[in-house]
Amino acid sequence: MQHTVFEPMDMAHAEALLKEARHILDRLGLVFFLRHGTCLGAVRDGAFIEWDDDLDIGSVIGLHGLTEELVYSAADVFREHGFDARVKENELNLSVDLEKSGTEMDWTCYRIIDDSIYQWPVVQIPVSLHEELKEIDFLGEKFFVPNPPEEYLRLKYGPEWMIPKRAGGFEQEVLNLMAQATLPPASQEVMALASELEPQRHTGSLKVLDGESRPVEGAEVSLAATTVLTGLHTSSTNTDGYVYFRLPGEAGYVVAVQYGDHKEILYVEHLKPGVDYVYKPDPQNPSGRADALIAEPV
Repeated sequence: MQHTVFEPMDMAHAEALLKEARHILDRLGLVFFLRHGTCLGAVRDGAFIEWDDDLDIGSVIGLHGLTEELVYSAADVFREHGFDARVKENELNLSVDLEKSGTEMDWTCYRIIDDSIYQWPVVQIPVSLHEELKEIDFLGEKFFVPNPPEEYLRLKYGPEWMIPKRAGGFEQEVLNLMAQATLPPASQEVMALASELEPQRHTGSLKVLDGESRPVEGAEVSLAATTVLTGLHTSSTNTDGYVYFRLPGEAGYVVAVQYGDHKEILYVEHLKPGVDYVYKPDPQNPSGRADALIAEPV
């Protein structure tokens, strides 16, 4: 099965794309801020992170005059300027996937939920950090970042956000933050994960295999939706290498698998109910994979 492995973006193209997007949104009177790795690189390094694979900007629906209708209108304007623009709507945000000249940008417009927004994968960030944005110098121009940016980056990446980490390091810190998040009690009931099958409760499964295609007993599996508030659920595989789940629906998920000395965090898995999945490590690509699970219809 083919899967995606993220590759670093072309930094010259990325700079041109970010500046063009800024000029378009400025002309439309829409306020945005740098977020995720783009914000981290701008604040910590004054540059893009050399292994980053896309650009990340954000806005908050309900702040600075932004409405859902304006998001869709802006996507049309991006298309007029040669961008491929796709708007995806879910419980937590409107995500505008932008691409031009082979470089990708994600403009995520967050919904406010109980004075917070939830940034990918599902990290809780106070809305207050986005009400009075801070202006910084970056790439010879002015850009907004959450205010204070240090607090935002601590919440997003953990207390050691100033220490550069390649794939495998920062993912674990973000996963830990997801596990510590305080979510509404009802959110914990929309998904289930267990080592024993309950036919009335579970709608699919994940089988964990090792590099020799043998089932792994006792592998720790963590699962959370990235577009729905579910919380982070963890279970261990049974003697046949299975965990069973109930998913809230077809959505994006983060899946972490750990056994022995092996650990992989899959941040971009598109899963749906009614499907059995198989996990197998790829020695050639120990990290940075997307849609790596093999789907087998139930």
